Amino acid sequence: MDRKKELKEQYKQMKPPMGIIIIRCHADNKCYIEVTPNLKGKMNSATFQLKNGSHRNRELQRAWQEHGEGAFTVEVLENLEYDKDETKTDYTEDLALLKMIWEEKLAQAGMDFYKK
Repeated sequence: MDRKKELKEQYKQMKPPMGIIIIRCHADNKCYIEVTPNLKGKMNSATFQLKNGSHRNRELQRAWQEHGEGAFTVEVLENLEYDKDETKTDYTEDLALLKMIWEEKLAQAGMDFYKK
């Protein structure tokens, strides 16, 4: 019984990878980026929403329906590492800064964005 409690506690202490994802359409050279405290969860959620026609970005959703799933890639752009200081729990500002940096990098590379 103690082992089960120990495993539960370990699970609660686990921190999911956080960072920024990109959904890129190769047919129209546009992308959608989003920061998240849970990369795997956000990637799964975004793909599920797009497949079911319920993504909140209407322009991206229309492109997905027009070009099909095969024209898109969903991937991690960058992981944001957790601070060594274990007391820090809010990474909202760090994630917002990361998004601004990547928006600038992608714009300089000639990438267009789906409008919000």
